[in-house]
Amino acid sequence: MHPERLGGVILVPVRVVGPDVQMRRSFMAYLLRWSRHAALAALLASSCLAAGIEPAERYRTVRPSPDGIGKVYMGREIAQVMGWQAAPWLERDEREREERSDVLIRLLDLKPGNVVADVGAGSGYYTRRIANRVGPSGRVFAVDVQPEMIRMLGAIAKRPDYTHVVPVLGSTNDVKLPMASVDLAIMVDVYHELEFPFEVMASLVRAVKPGGRIVLVEYRAEDAKVPIKPMHKMSEAQVRREVQQHDVAWERTENALPWQHVVVFRRK
Repeated sequence: MHPERLGGVILVPVRVVGPDVQMRRSFMAYLLRWSRHAALAALLASSCLAAGIEPAERYRTVRPSPDGIGKVYMGREIAQVMGWQAAPWLERDEREREERSDVLIRLLDLKPGNVVADVGAGSGYYTRRIANRVGPSGRVFAVDVQPEMIRMLGAIAKRPDYTHVVPVLGSTNDVKLPMASVDLAIMVDVYHELEFPFEVMASLVRAVKPGGRIVLVEYRAEDAKVPIKPMHKMSEAQVRREVQQHDVAWERTENALPWQHVVVFRRK
């Protein structure tokens, strides 16, 4: 841990250990209560968060629903993750017709040389299509948390046409990408399954260049006709509410796809 200086005061990050969550939260509140300067308070809070202390109200636990994990963020129960065993469903022949992935790729307005992060890349269905658009002068970071998916993505990266694909094993709270390295980041039907949505989005925002885009594609919760389990849908309002906790601005929402909305944010 490295000390930081603010207005002549040296601040040393403090790591609080032990299983008592209430004690850790109380310690964080104590620091904030004694910090008279708003910037000092923010830095102290940041130090605590870096040490693994969660704000008291960020997540809460409930009895799990059939398709949820029993963890609630901003009023939404987080959905169970689709395992690597379902990779064939991601590659199903009818997917382009059902979801119009060709339309989504056009909406992204990708250019040769762009650097894109496909977060929750899975089997590489969108990774390949994005790589075709950005070309060999670009790069596609294919991020996933499941080693089995990373092996599939590694097989794609070995193909002559996809040497600019870079598989990245992320974690449940960090996309593990270099700071300000990405022109566009996209999650397709992924965000609603993130175990730590705030932390993952914070790490993704850091990875996107100022002025770059973050695109979330989610099945429309507003439409009962979309043949997907409710836990695996999100409303546009909920997407915007959660993502705008970070240093981004909502730019637009596209509804040109049959089942999903495409919510576009711009990194400030």
